[in-house]
Amino acid sequence: MPSLTHIALHCEDLDASIAFYRDYCGLHISHDRADDHGRVVWMSEPGKEHQFVIVMISGGKVHPQADGDFSHLGFAMESRAAVDAVAARAKEAGLLAWPPRNEPYPVGYYCGIRAPDGNVVEFSFDQPLGPGAGQSMLAHADA
Repeated sequence: MPSLTHIALHCEDLDASIAFYRDYCGLHISHDRADDHGRVVWMSEPGKEHQFVIVMISGGKVHPQADGDFSHLGFAMESRAAVDAVAARAKEAGLLAWPPRNEPYPVGYYCGIRAPDGNVVEFSFDQPLGPGAGQSMLAHADA
């Protein structure tokens, strides 16, 4: 069976994208090189460098998502308060794409933030993925 290992994104401003994914998502650089494609940086969660990375490639253009486009990268948070905190920080910086909202299982509580590369990054709580997933799944299985 194939195993998902990475997603690759072109970034118009690679340094701004690195800073965003470091500051908002807690990722760190696990690989950095220059090759025929330009600068290529791998970012991952600490300790998960061999499981899944975001590969960022210098160059390309920012392609902002249109209103109503729901494409995104998703990151799980440990609580609703953590989602609220990241949304407040993004709103202050002018990056909030979707304010916090709660939707029926399995969507949960989430917000969206615009990254410098044009992608929206979702921060969620109470989905059947990531922190607290076991408790959430059990609570909804009983319903």
